Amino acid sequence: MRHPPSTATPESTPATAASPRGCTNLKLRQLSRAVTRHYDAYVAPTGLKNTQYSLLSHVVLLGPIQPSELAARMRIDASTLTRNLQPLLAHGWLQQGPGADARSRLIEATDAGCTLRTEAQRAWKQAQLALNARLGAQRVAALHALIDDCMAVLDAADEEDAA
Repeated sequence: MRHPPSTATPESTPATAASPRGCTNLKLRQLSRAVTRHYDAYVAPTGLKNTQYSLLSHVVLLGPIQPSELAARMRIDASTLTRNLQPLLAHGWLQQGPGADARSRLIEATDAGCTLRTEAQRAWKQAQLALNARLGAQRVAALHALIDDCMAVLDAADEEDAA
């Protein structure tokens, strides 16, 4: 799907910004892999991967929740969610039960899943503090703001495309 050119104006672009070089997707994936390795090193002793911790946390905070709503909240597609749910269901950390009607299902955390999430949350917090120390809290805050801004621009473009 093609998107219209960015609505960014020279006034909304930092004065020090140079023309982008290379593939933005590749650079983001490289950063994502490096950050994932960092978090996984902290969270792995709990028996979870970082992606599983994130999924478990979302269900603990939002559940019971329909899989389609969970996927939308996490910004992942349904097939990715289904694949990522399987190990958590198999270990008994999440359970899937009936929803409001015969065609719907609800995902919720079990007591064991809530306990594991609490343990993994401590590990995640240590990972976050270590990343802040390594990169600098100001850089991490700026990165979060830039990501949020980019997501808002992309979401607005997607909404325009859908209209």
